[in-house]
Amino acid sequence: MMFRTTAIAVAVALTATSALAQQTPPAATATTADARDALAKKEGEGDQSALLKQTLTAVDKQYSLIRTGQIALNYDLSYSYVGEERIVTDIANGNATLFNIENNNSHTVTNTLSADYGLRDNLTTNVTLPLISRYADTAARSGMSNSLGDISAGVRWQPFEARRDTPNLTVVSNVRLPTGRSPFKIIAGTGEATGSGVGALTVGLNVNKIVDPVALFGSLNYTVSAPAKDLWQINGSRILTRVQPGSSFGFGVGFAYALSYGISTTVSFQEAISAGSKLRFADGLEAKTHMQTSGILNLGLGYRISPKTTVNFSVGIGVTPDSPNLVVGMNIPLSL
Repeated sequence: MMFRTTAIAVAVALTATSALAQQTPPAATATTADARDALAKKEGEGDQSALLKQTLTAVDKQYSLIRTGQIALNYDLSYSYVGEERIVTDIANGNATLFNIENNNSHTVTNTLSADYGLRDNLTTNVTLPLISRYADTAARSGMSNSLGDISAGVRWQPFEARRDTPNLTVVSNVRLPTGRSPFKIIAGTGEATGSGVGALTVGLNVNKIVDPVALFGSLNYTVSAPAKDLWQINGSRILTRVQPGSSFGFGVGFAYALSYGISTTVSFQEAISAGSKLRFADGLEAKTHMQTSGILNLGLGYRISPKTTVNFSVGIGVTPDSPNLVVGMNIPLSL
């Protein structure tokens, strides 16, 4: 994406004004006040800083706070696709024999309603309610599930007063509740999981700085999960009784660029590194999964439909084997 400064726009405006003055008779020459009036923003146009703040709010709501007593409602719609080819082999006498190549595909549509409430000017609480539809197609089975996902609640705190010329810091904390269908309790052929199956706590730090017409932002976070106990899930010839998910570390960087008073674009990258999970089976066997790394490159477009409302569209592309292949999203503020 090309980075253009406002100096280019000013130079073009000055060149056009100079050429116009040379072609206009002295009697019709515009006054300084008239020129200033013509170049001034019209009422309702707002400014690019306001647009960038709204874009940050919609792209990642972790970056903005609302005033005391205010309520902000948002609706997010996202679609994600995961596809993989799995080679089924048999190992005998030290030799691997290829039997088949299985295609496993998963399509997930998530409708999320979220509400933010300003406890104080520098302290905001939020609750999210996801409704998930998931369709999976594998060589062994295929099916669809529609269910509530994992509800989450959190707070965002800004320890220092926001200043235009300095980075703004926000401390975030979020609790995820295992309200969705657990992947550890589903019986084969009865549907797909719509939740993680365990509760989790996330703490993090976000920073953003607006350098008109660009906003820079970044984040760090750490997540720990509670174990899933008292399970009795059949996995092949064994019965799974306990799962302890590994902790994860995540970070993200990106920028938003205001192309005009009504259009902005965003580019960001997010990565999460998760430690392996510990599994325990009824026969006493214990195993551990491998570490996973998920990275997504996000491209977004914000369209300002009113002075206070911006609708955002985004496309995410997975760049690691453990990431979704494609994520498409849309964010609409409900409190218009």
